[in-house]
Amino acid sequence: MPAKRAIDLTGSLILLLLLSPALLALTAAVASTTRGPLLTRRDRTGLGGSTFAMLSFRTTPASPAGRLLRRHFLDNLPQLINVVRGEMSLVGPRPLAPGEDASVAGRARLCVRPGMTGLWQISGRSELPWEEMGVLDLHYVEQHWLGLDLLILVRTLPAAIAGRRAARPVRLA
Repeated sequence: MPAKRAIDLTGSLILLLLLSPALLALTAAVASTTRGPLLTRRDRTGLGGSTFAMLSFRTTPASPAGRLLRRHFLDNLPQLINVVRGEMSLVGPRPLAPGEDASVAGRARLCVRPGMTGLWQISGRSELPWEEMGVLDLHYVEQHWLGLDLLILVRTLPAAIAGRRAARPVRLA
């Protein structure tokens, strides 16, 4: 879909430009709390089964900055570079590690570019069972259109602001 790619490229470049001061501040925060490279590269499977290095800020959950970055998904902002490169889309199924999911949904997700955000991310994320993620990804692959992408993008900002919920301790009766 050339229109989707045009929106991805334009949107990611605009976001990189608008967020550049925040990205610089995040880079400084990461640099002050971790040693080694500022970005991590994780192998992920993309469109057609091709493998690419998905970027994210290196964070340490033990530091307040790392927890803040992870809670509000700010550690994923370097993935805008993956979108510019054409390895990812702004919206799509979340990319998985090579060989991570051999189910029908796992194979179907290879028909579209993986996304920075998607139905799973705005529907409860890690609070949903793994199977539900597969169902949502399969639904997106079968039903995606630009209007759905725009709806997901609009719902992503409130989800990121709300952040991940803290893990609740399990109480044994």
